[in-house]
Amino acid sequence: MTRNGGAAVVETLAAHGVETVFGIPGTHNLELYRWFAATGIRPVTPRHEQGAGYAADAAAWVSGRPGVVVTTSGPGLLNAAAAAATSWAESRPVLLLSPGAPTGTGSDLGRLHETKDATGALERIVAWSLRVSSPEEAADAVAAAFSAFATGRPRPVHIEIPLDVLEAPWSGPAPTATHRPTPAAPADALRAAADLLRGARNPLVVAGGGAVDAAGPLRAVAEALGAPVATTVNGKAVLDEAHPLSVGASVRLRALQSAAAESDAVLVVGSELGDSDLWEGAITGRTLVRLDVDAAQLRKNTHADVALHGDAAATLTALRTLLPTGADGHARAAELRAACRKEALVDGAPFAEVVAAVRAGLPADGILTGDSSQVTYLGAVHLFDQSAPRSFCYTPGFATLGYGLPAAIGAALAAPDRPVACLLGDGALMFSVQELVTAVELGLPLPIVVVDSGGYDEIRAQQQARGIPPVAVDLRNPDFVALARAMGAHGVAAQHPGDVTTHLAAALAADRPTLIHLALGRNL
Repeated sequence: MTRNGGAAVVETLAAHGVETVFGIPGTHNLELYRWFAATGIRPVTPRHEQGAGYAADAAAWVSGRPGVVVTTSGPGLLNAAAAAATSWAESRPVLLLSPGAPTGTGSDLGRLHETKDATGALERIVAWSLRVSSPEEAADAVAAAFSAFATGRPRPVHIEIPLDVLEAPWSGPAPTATHRPTPAAPADALRAAADLLRGARNPLVVAGGGAVDAAGPLRAVAEALGAPVATTVNGKAVLDEAHPLSVGASVRLRALQSAAAESDAVLVVGSELGDSDLWEGAITGRTLVRLDVDAAQLRKNTHADVALHGDAAATLTALRTLLPTGADGHARAAELRAACRKEALVDGAPFAEVVAAVRAGLPADGILTGDSSQVTYLGAVHLFDQSAPRSFCYTPGFATLGYGLPAAIGAALAAPDRPVACLLGDGALMFSVQELVTAVELGLPLPIVVVDSGGYDEIRAQQQARGIPPVAVDLRNPDFVALARAMGAHGVAAQHPGDVTTHLAAALAADRPTLIHLALGRNL
């Protein structure tokens, strides 16, 4: 077979180290699928394109390498759009590839999968979207996407390849990405930041998702300052949550926000300090130093007295050389951690036992995926301690339902040597329950712990708070254990939260996924 535009795209993916793509073959994308076997790329077939997007997102987050989604035209691409928007909100490097109508044809002609403006639609929700006009341009666009992922803030990209371009002959070499790493912040700004931080008596560090690849330098700076370290959800465990200075993923808690307000210097690394993390609160301090690879982030939501535009690892490494030998802030951190844990348990107590059971059953290096379920954002975020970043897959910004299960699949494929578990609610599971078959097909020893309260409890509570009688929030659920078995998975019922530990340990040694159903009832 003569190499064509499909080969141009797929060979360029392979040249950039892509080993797995997530997607569903369709009438219009077959010239991409033609070349996967020849290049050694493994196509994984979720049962919905949204699941493909969530799996690619989690694979990118866990591995630090871009995830790739291949859709067909029209509905296939638009099915993946919610996942693309999730990756944009959470700053994840995901490449979406879709076929498009042939070059030079009009619109509104009634073609199969015809879409008014697919590239324009995706342009509104990703970093950039491009419709290419030749195989060479298609290959260059893929290389440009990988350059973008490696430079600055990573965000998703979409490339539309017209059908005639996919089929057109191509004989060129696969291009490779070029990029210039973002350097450390300028020396004068570093000196100003060091002067503020050196003189602080009760400094505080807040680390976001932009700090996850700077764990060592961040720890060194925190230890030099004797500063407690709080993180956002995406920054979770950038400092080992067993470290004496760690306050955990606690930035939404009022105890932490009060401590920030009382601090004479707060260092914020890689966070926009958005409401999705702060829950109508704020991070302020008498002086604020902000560090981010994205210059626009330095001006968002909260004023910075000193703004450091640069790579987090390089800048923190340079900053450490300007700071004194370590101060002891362990007592202050322990007091703040205790206050935060006490506050977290006000809403999280109903989930504390099951979270502890999952923690006891999942090895220390395990990866946990969650969903927009109370057991995740009120429970696991605060109560499930982890030792390293990129080990907790959740989407606090876009806060989508249906993420947890396909994310677990993506995480398991991206990190095959690490155990992965999924913890979510019944409402969230039903958004993507079909992906249980995907996990069965892949033979993944994946525990899926479903905390079943019979409906959307948070929305029920919000309705009641507004004086609205509960409506459309009480759900009829299937027999989850029977459903799992019908799909080819193992299914077990936990009679008590503590039973989850034993079931989870067995699931990690199984030959296929295991759904662990825990019915808590309407008492949350």
